[in-house]
Amino acid sequence: MTTKDHRKHLRIDSLNLLHYTCMDHHNQKVGQGMGRTLDVSESGIRLETHAPLEAEQFVALTIGFEDDTIQIQGQVIHVQPNPNGRFEAGINFFDIGKAELAILKQYIALFVSQK
Repeated sequence: MTTKDHRKHLRIDSLNLLHYTCMDHHNQKVGQGMGRTLDVSESGIRLETHAPLEAEQFVALTIGFEDDTIQIQGQVIHVQPNPNGRFEAGINFFDIGKAELAILKQYIALFVSQK
């Protein structure tokens, strides 16, 4: 049986370093760490971390794309352990500036053109 992908945007496999800051519902910092992206789209990412994030938690992300870094706000949609002892989290972006979105789109387009 095949499941239908309901994503709005193309998702590409991409390993990029990132820094995350976890925020509570009062916008207070409750944790931070380093991780890496596993895949990226215009509306979200799947990331890998050493510590689990919490579903529905808000995160501020700084992601490195080659020579550029972008800052994006998102919300954790799901979290699961992976076989290598780390954790994967799906993040849905909800606050991304025009300049950051342009860099993200440029990175995705470059990746697609090289395949």
